[in-house]
Amino acid sequence: MNTIHNIGVAAQIGRGNDSYSDGVEVPGNARWLYVSGTPGIKPDGTIPETIEEQTDQAWKNILATLESAGMGIADIVKVNQYLIHAEDKSAYIQVRGRYLGGFRPAGMFSVVTELIYPEILVEVEVIAAKA
Repeated sequence: MNTIHNIGVAAQIGRGNDSYSDGVEVPGNARWLYVSGTPGIKPDGTIPETIEEQTDQAWKNILATLESAGMGIADIVKVNQYLIHAEDKSAYIQVRGRYLGGFRPAGMFSVVTELIYPEILVEVEVIAAKA
């Protein structure tokens, strides 16, 4: 449904599981879903200790939100990713790759000094659209 536009910039920055698209075009008749920044907090309120566990839970939370709107991974237009530690990037990308597979939405990756709680290592927000 969404049209990918690549001009070559994303290919210079992203490699393999880290790839993303330069732009994603959405048709005018689409429904939009803006998913809030989503940390790896479990439904019972516990926060896993490792970046891998938090990333896995964050993507599970995002999938649940997408599914509640009748959407899935292929409907993601853009992903904004925030890490506390730059050295966690590889671990984050590996887990994220299990969820995105070969799908490459537009993306932004940032390392920040803190998130909402000190024990949160990662937060992910997505924008999705579906006709």
